[in-house]
Amino acid sequence: MSAAAADWLSSADVTAAGRPVLSAGEVERHLVARADLEPEESPRLAPLRGCLLVLTSHRLIFLHENSRSARALPLAAIVHPYPPHRKHSNNPLRSIFSSSSSSSLSHHPRIRLQISLPPSRSEVVAIVVSGKGDADVFYGRLLEAIRARAWEVTPVVAPAGGASVAQAAPAEEDLAIKMPVVGVSGILRMEQEAWESAGQNLQDAFQDLNALMSKAKEMMELAEKMRQKLLTNSSAQSNSNDEEMGSKQDMQDWLLSVGIVSPVTKETAGALYHQQLSRQLADYIRIPLEKAGGMMALVDVYCLYNRARGTELISPEDLLQACSLWEKFDVPVMLRKFDSGVKVIQTKTHSDDEVFARISSLAQKADALQKGISPSDAAFTLGIAPALAKEHLLNAESIGILCRDVGPDGLRFYINLLNEIDPQNIYLPKTHGLYHTWISVTTASQ
Repeated sequence: MSAAAADWLSSADVTAAGRPVLSAGEVERHLVARADLEPEESPRLAPLRGCLLVLTSHRLIFLHENSRSARALPLAAIVHPYPPHRKHSNNPLRSIFSSSSSSSLSHHPRIRLQISLPPSRSEVVAIVVSGKGDADVFYGRLLEAIRARAWEVTPVVAPAGGASVAQAAPAEEDLAIKMPVVGVSGILRMEQEAWESAGQNLQDAFQDLNALMSKAKEMMELAEKMRQKLLTNSSAQSNSNDEEMGSKQDMQDWLLSVGIVSPVTKETAGALYHQQLSRQLADYIRIPLEKAGGMMALVDVYCLYNRARGTELISPEDLLQACSLWEKFDVPVMLRKFDSGVKVIQTKTHSDDEVFARISSLAQKADALQKGISPSDAAFTLGIAPALAKEHLLNAESIGILCRDVGPDGLRFYINLLNEIDPQNIYLPKTHGLYHTWISVTTASQ
């Protein structure tokens, strides 16, 4: 049964790549590849079957990947979780003559939860975890998340006027009478004051560090909110002026430099690591691809994505495996390999015909008709890296738009004038078209 049928749970938003949208301050804790949510007592509650279970610091999210729908159970609604157990049949004859499939289903570990539903009723539901060894690990992570009560954490408010804790402290110490240093007792008193001053400075430093960390967390949460809003409104048409578009672009650049609040890790995702990494990468790379014209080199994506992940770095093999999984998912990006072996990531809406049209227009300019164009010239026009520009030029050559020449000036490409020659009369000079323009340019340069 899809997640949309369980209307007794609140709905949860899902990204275009099939990942749950996390709220401010929410972090993933654990993932279970397949889990069911069944009512233990009330038949009025519709069950959930075959869901991806995502445990976060705030919620239990049941994601049905086929329908891209999700339901969430707040951790605050869990009154008491019970340890995993296996549901055995009381009838031994029934267990003997039952089918192997039903027997295996009944022996899956179950985690019972006593929950509180609005307005004020208590229900008991069970999470049926499929897979070996997942139930105990999931139960431990669930207890940690419930005991942490991250949904109740409030941001630390700095003292008024922007003063630090050390600056806001009273200054009675400055008004104290300084005793003279006399004899052994004076030396001991001076050492004691030095230790007390060092301890106070250390305490103030840690207080300032805690305030800084709290503010940094708030800024990360704000950046994530704004990034999700930009992702939602990226496809909407607007009539804003150039100044507004420029400020939006600056905001996107700033948000990309902040990073990912809750990166997918092997510890939280387990066996689903590459699958969830693939989905998160597809969500993250959308804005950089739009900025880069719809295509980026795989090595550039690797650097950009690892920068966003902070200390949770991934290997090139993990990135390549995550990109190769996009063929199985309905995501708006894809991995592409050129004939030369260069691998890039591009949007599915990216059109090579548009790129070829811009290259053809560049090659038909007067200066290009005489001297040709280089990969650097094409990179400047297309706004991409020279390596990618060279791949586009080679593709344009393969379909007959350009011709190449390797000379003292290196590799250069020219517009293909053979398409302008009439095969029935190859010696007929034309007085119009591209061929005539090329003759005029070359004659004028001599």
